[in-house]
Amino acid sequence: MFRGKIGDMRIKCLFLDHDDTIVDSTKHIHYPAFCEVLNLLRPQEAMIDYLSFVKHCHHKGFMDLCLNRYQFNEEEMKIEYGIWKSYTQSLIPQAFTGMKELLINFKNRGGIIIVISHSEAPEIRRDYLHLFGFEPDAIYGWERIESERKPYPFPIIDSLKKFNLETHECLMVDDMSLGKIMAEETHIPFAWAAWSHLENGIEKNASDLSFEDLNAFRIYLDL
Repeated sequence: MFRGKIGDMRIKCLFLDHDDTIVDSTKHIHYPAFCEVLNLLRPQEAMIDYLSFVKHCHHKGFMDLCLNRYQFNEEEMKIEYGIWKSYTQSLIPQAFTGMKELLINFKNRGGIIIVISHSEAPEIRRDYLHLFGFEPDAIYGWERIESERKPYPFPIIDSLKKFNLETHECLMVDDMSLGKIMAEETHIPFAWAAWSHLENGIEKNASDLSFEDLNAFRIYLDL
């Protein structure tokens, strides 16, 4: 139900990660894609397990996994990208239970939703339209040049200007530490999407804002 204009909202803009924050995708799409990559490019090495994959991406990022742990060269990175893209184009992930109602409610009140993700804009836009029936107000995805991707601050700085927002009117929500890095650099409040990795024991500081489930997130947003 519509409860007021955006001016009445304490949080006017959500900066949202996509994978494992809005949709449950790593377990069903990104990790299987990477396993296929390793089977092809590093068949002699033991397969990385799911928890180790998540933890490495959480602390150091996916590119560090590719370039430092497995030392993929330029040609291998092209192969990795092609396999990953085939998975993301052909599979639509499921949203976390309750996410549809939360995001639609936020939008109906006039809220702004900006996605900052290492997935790409076409798939993110497709997911939002299929799962929620609307497109984000802006998407900053992997297809952009490196300096405009997470964790660089450009997506937040650009959005604050475009949407005439103050930092205290915004909230960044992510399940990975790269989101926290860019939020801290731009003085945006940050919250862990803890509903995603509770079973995996992803570490977070006790002082951080964290939502263990979507109901806690909904209450925080006063929806």
